[in-house]
Amino acid sequence: MRVLNLITLSAIGTSSVFAQSNNVTGKLGDAPATSGNPAGKIAIATLPEDAFWGGSINGNVRGHVAATSGVDGNGIDYEVSFSNLPTEGGPFIYHIHVAPVPSDGNCTSTLAHLDQTIRGEDPACDPARPASCQQGDLSGKYGKINGSAPFAAKFHDPYTSLVEGDGAYFGNRSLVFHFNNKTRISCANFSVLSSNTTSPYPTGSSPAKSSPTASTIPVTGAGAALGVVRNLAFAPVVVAFFALL
Repeated sequence: MRVLNLITLSAIGTSSVFAQSNNVTGKLGDAPATSGNPAGKIAIATLPEDAFWGGSINGNVRGHVAATSGVDGNGIDYEVSFSNLPTEGGPFIYHIHVAPVPSDGNCTSTLAHLDQTIRGEDPACDPARPASCQQGDLSGKYGKINGSAPFAAKFHDPYTSLVEGDGAYFGNRSLVFHFNNKTRISCANFSVLSSNTTSPYPTGSSPAKSSPTASTIPVTGAGAALGVVRNLAFAPVVVAFFALL
């Protein structure tokens, strides 16, 4: 009888933990849907020629994330394209980070993900509940990149914004592309284009590359880059607080 009770209590406990992990939300609740995004407004981040990560890969990942205001100004429509992906270290992930890339191209300086609701990265985003995820966790909400073949995707995100002054605004923020263990491979700032531009894919110059310390593909472990992110644990909270003012 005791064994049965223990099994029952264990099952209840496991079920409770599972339910909690699937009901994670930010300290300030779920991300609100955005509206009033200017018609035809475009923001794009294009990865630079050189990678930030200094390991052995065949040149940098090539690609961009382009974003336009959604229908009737509701949410944002994204077009994502990446190629020349590493042959190891995936599935690859990409996010909107709160801070822009500085002039030296240091991707670590982009701080953490856009996270207005103070949700945090752990546990991982549940794509079935995108409003509960960090606003900047695009691959968490809409799919990681599996394999090294060229990748392209289109999706609508209701929780980011192209309205200046909105806490979910990302026109002055950055795109960061990672190995699966969160090591930063490359990054680029978003540029906002006028609504009458003829092409959403500008060329232009990119920030200079700084000198990272990694030397081998980090298939396992978080590595030194993750340690830096941990040291900046309070940054997303501070940024989120000011984003709400």
